[in-house]
Amino acid sequence: MAKQPLTQSLSKRSLASHTWLGLLVSAFMYLICLSGTVAVLHLEFERWEQPYIEESDSFSIAQVEKAYAQFAQRYTADTHHYYFVFPGSGIPRLVMEDDNTAHFVDANGDLIEQETVTWTRMLGDLHMYLHLPATFGMIFVSTCGALLCALIVSGLLAHPRIVKDAFRFRAGGDGLKSNIDLHNRLSVWGTPFHLMIAVTGAYFGLAGILVTIISQAFYGGDNQAVYDQVFTPEPVLEQEVAPPEIGQAMRDLFERIDRNNLIFFAIHDPGTPQQFIEFFVKEPGRFTYSENYQYNSAGQFLSVSGYGEGDGGKQILWSVYRLHFGDFWGMPGKVLFIILGMMLTIISATGMNIWLKKRKTQDALNLLWPALIWGTPSALVASAAAYFAVSLSPTLSFWVVLCGLCVLALTTKSQQHVTRQLKQAFSLLTLCFLLVYFAVFGEAGFSIAALQINIPLLLIALWTGYSAHKQN
Repeated sequence: MAKQPLTQSLSKRSLASHTWLGLLVSAFMYLICLSGTVAVLHLEFERWEQPYIEESDSFSIAQVEKAYAQFAQRYTADTHHYYFVFPGSGIPRLVMEDDNTAHFVDANGDLIEQETVTWTRMLGDLHMYLHLPATFGMIFVSTCGALLCALIVSGLLAHPRIVKDAFRFRAGGDGLKSNIDLHNRLSVWGTPFHLMIAVTGAYFGLAGILVTIISQAFYGGDNQAVYDQVFTPEPVLEQEVAPPEIGQAMRDLFERIDRNNLIFFAIHDPGTPQQFIEFFVKEPGRFTYSENYQYNSAGQFLSVSGYGEGDGGKQILWSVYRLHFGDFWGMPGKVLFIILGMMLTIISATGMNIWLKKRKTQDALNLLWPALIWGTPSALVASAAAYFAVSLSPTLSFWVVLCGLCVLALTTKSQQHVTRQLKQAFSLLTLCFLLVYFAVFGEAGFSIAALQINIPLLLIALWTGYSAHKQN
């Protein structure tokens, strides 16, 4: 028997590995991709959670000094850091905080309401940990990122014509061909983005493991020594314990930078001889998260981190956050990342759809998969409604609603019924949620902080309801 051509053999083996890898992580990948796409707007969601807070793009040194003095006097428990967040962070609000508590700051520099980001944190934890214990969850999600790299490569190798057929799309029939074409087309168009997301996502959880391995092999188990080779080490100081001269440091800093690029500052090891102030400053035109400026307690300049001008490896590592979350180019960049993120989410969904349509059996999995796909958005909306209305844990609400919808899906007649009913449920839940939101926040519900989330949410609900109606 003649041997198969190498390319055909490679294609078959790649398709088999691609299929099994996809089946292994499909549900997790969908949850990670969908929550990550929504979490691109995490700063907007933070404003949305408390839409009535005073907003401004301006600040003064006196405001900052007064807020710090009030905060340090009110919260005397031990903390390793104090932080002050500026409008340059992407949120036009001032926030003073330590490792445990955060307060907004008004125009006079007084502390006002505590900052609460409970629902936004739930969303972020779903994306980063799948609500698993933090260390294990981060490693698991990052492993999914590594597997996504393998899925992308095996998918490209499994379809030799995938680039040639980049604009081919077949509709009609039982949906198999349309799912295949949608899966393949979106995969081709978004390959560079998908690889970037996969690699940067894998980095977050697996970097710690690599650091441990390197430290054991070359630095006698000293993890900090490894970090000091990559990131700027903390200064070694000998100074009297005294309140930090924040104003003096800021006046010197503003001679070096544009004050509008200031993201936040951190006071490290407060109340100790090692106390120092570190300012994180945006570098326009660069992907690096920040350039960092360090000052001692007396407000005297010590050093600059060099992340913007350092070697390529350091710049790449300091750029991972912005590259993964689309935190550059402002709102246009976020919209682009949402579109590309939804492409990856659809790829995750259609991959399993293809497998379900190809197999010959019909069982509970055919009902549970669409329940996960359309139940997850409904569970996110329901968790927000429960949190705003009666302060229920959004994490608990999310999983109770999602599991409940999956159980209910098992009582329906077909995959099409599950899809249609859950689309309708999402639309109705969203409309109910918006009523709850406006009832809770009143006039503040019509602020920019609220409408920038609620208007797109309403449009998505209307489109989903229309889509469900068209299925009838």
